Amino acid sequence: MTSQSPDDPPLRQLVLKIHSRCDLLCDHCYVYQHADQSWRSRPTFIRPETVRAVAARLAEYAGSRALESVSVILHGGEPLLVGPARLRDICAELTRALAPLTALDLRMHTNAVTLNRRHLDVCREFGVRVSVSLDGDRAANDRHRLDRRGRSSYDRVVRGIRLLQEPEYRHLFSGVLCTVDVANDPVAVHDALTELAPPRIDYLLPHSTWDSPPPNPAGTTTPYADWLLAVFDRWEQQGRPMPVRTFDSVLSTLRGGPPLTEALGLAPSDLAVIETDGDFEQADWLKSAYAGAPETGYDVFRHSFAEFAAHPGVQARQRGMDGLGDICRGCPVVRSCGGGLYGHRYRSGNGFDNPSVFCGDLRSLIEGIADRVTDRAFSPAVLGSDRLSWAQLELDRVLLRRAQQHLASEPDWADAWRLLLALDSDAGTAPHLDEVLAHPYVRTSLQRSLRGPADTARFMSLAAAAALRARVPATLSWDQPGTRLHLPTWGTYRLDAPGRIEVTVAPDAFRVRENRGSGAGWVRLDGLPVSTQWRPVDRLPVQDGPLVDDADPYRDCYPVPVAPSLECGEFAERMARAYELLAKDPPDRPGAPEAFRPTVLTPLTAGSGLALGSHGFGALGVAVDVTPEEFARELPRIGRRARLTALRETADLHRPGSPAGVLLDRADDGLGQGAHEEAARALTALTLLPESELTATGAVLVARMWSQWSSVCEGS
Repeated sequence: MTSQSPDDPPLRQLVLKIHSRCDLLCDHCYVYQHADQSWRSRPTFIRPETVRAVAARLAEYAGSRALESVSVILHGGEPLLVGPARLRDICAELTRALAPLTALDLRMHTNAVTLNRRHLDVCREFGVRVSVSLDGDRAANDRHRLDRRGRSSYDRVVRGIRLLQEPEYRHLFSGVLCTVDVANDPVAVHDALTELAPPRIDYLLPHSTWDSPPPNPAGTTTPYADWLLAVFDRWEQQGRPMPVRTFDSVLSTLRGGPPLTEALGLAPSDLAVIETDGDFEQADWLKSAYAGAPETGYDVFRHSFAEFAAHPGVQARQRGMDGLGDICRGCPVVRSCGGGLYGHRYRSGNGFDNPSVFCGDLRSLIEGIADRVTDRAFSPAVLGSDRLSWAQLELDRVLLRRAQQHLASEPDWADAWRLLLALDSDAGTAPHLDEVLAHPYVRTSLQRSLRGPADTARFMSLAAAAALRARVPATLSWDQPGTRLHLPTWGTYRLDAPGRIEVTVAPDAFRVRENRGSGAGWVRLDGLPVSTQWRPVDRLPVQDGPLVDDADPYRDCYPVPVAPSLECGEFAERMARAYELLAKDPPDRPGAPEAFRPTVLTPLTAGSGLALGSHGFGALGVAVDVTPEEFARELPRIGRRARLTALRETADLHRPGSPAGVLLDRADDGLGQGAHEEAARALTALTLLPESELTATGAVLVARMWSQWSSVCEGS
């Protein structure tokens, strides 16, 4: 018996069966109604000694793999049937063993039929998040989800959901699980669920195999895709009021992101299941394939999680693309689909070496979503760097408006927002505001503030920097968390201590007052007299030279570390010599629409070369040891990459998930590196794609690439 290799993906989720019976008799349930009937021989509820063994084994594994967090999903049967007292004992034992080692994420999947305040008080005590199974409105839900006396479960489930939505329990409600039945009206189902305002909806395909295909009462080609796309259209029409995991996963993978559900995508499985008797099993939906399908022969008393993770059945679901057959590997939507849920591939005779029984539906769903979210409008940004810079600035403005929604409740922000609006509304000052907004690391701060807590101090300093650049008098006050006050595009002011500050802007100077009363002198823009607390951002001494920004707190957006703040003399001199080389032998004519002109250079650690980061168009990271010759040689290549990246941020070039994305990268790299044959092959493949794969913007880009290729070949 072997253990999991340290290089293998770790297990992060445990489905813990705490009760093996159910108070409903759903006719589509994979536990009770499918091929595997092992529930009959399981203990009705999990024993305390089994819970202790599970907790100890999982704690051992989490410690050995240094896991930052693990999720334990309390499951059944129906987990509420253990009762509040046993539920509390289970949660307490898991918390006792795991909380000292890792962040424990406790969850529960329930039908909510018997959910009451005693259950929820236990969940509140241990932070157990609750998902509820409900298949839509009364008619849709009761098509399958009746109790053992043939009665409707709908009112009882909705009562449980309403209880979860009460103020003291609302934070525990994690969403609704809905099994798709194409005999139900998709819009009616979705409207019924959204009316309950769950924090998330998860639409699940009914568990089926090639031996037991999914129901298709209408006999259509892709009934499940058609049903889900009708829901997607309704969800879009509603303004996406809550996440829908299936749709969000497709949207994520189409844009190159990770899958958000094990039913889609190529991410390795990170799931273990433990039954009420302590047996380790693979994903329990495998019960729908054949009797014994999820069995491993392992149990928590004799085996570790590492041994379970090394089981061949578990390993088979961790091989990504290599675990798929030829049909799936050659499919254009494979990175979004991932072959579908592993159990849905089963066919007696060759096991799981098949496409999903929902193969046609999954492809139609993914391509249908891709078509719906593709913006095919032509973007002038493809026509040159100036128009691209304008499109990038417009994107910054959109992001700032979104950040404003997060900042609106901050007491100091109203003054800054009024100042920004006043600057923007005046034709004489708006260009100066644009100059600050276009600073690439402003984009980074905007993106991060939208994903997490808004950095109020950053945006207060942005407003002050814009007023200073526009030479408009203003006074702003805010709480500064550190001793470095950075004004984007200007420089860094050193405070005596963190705390409350007041920044006053005059037409040619600014002043910073601290709570302690120090630092009240004016800092003049001409630098006279010189303030020991002020360090301005340098600019290369060449025509239209870029800033050399080694101090902005948001400059750490490169794939390699930035260099510490330094006196930029030697670095700036080296870059100035590089620009002299570019002037003698320009890679692009200075006025050409394709010329890349960095607006900001930031020093990176030695050996990093030239790099782009997750910032706005115009920033370039340059290692402190890059020679002028290396900079001049590499700028055209990385400049092309910067333009393509920036264009993708402002316009759709192709349908998401299309092979056109990879081909554009290859063509762009080939042109940038002088690999003309590689570029021609990629451009030819792009030209041969169906017309619908490229947007109008993408088609113009390909035409321009062909023109560049022809010009280079004719001149060589």
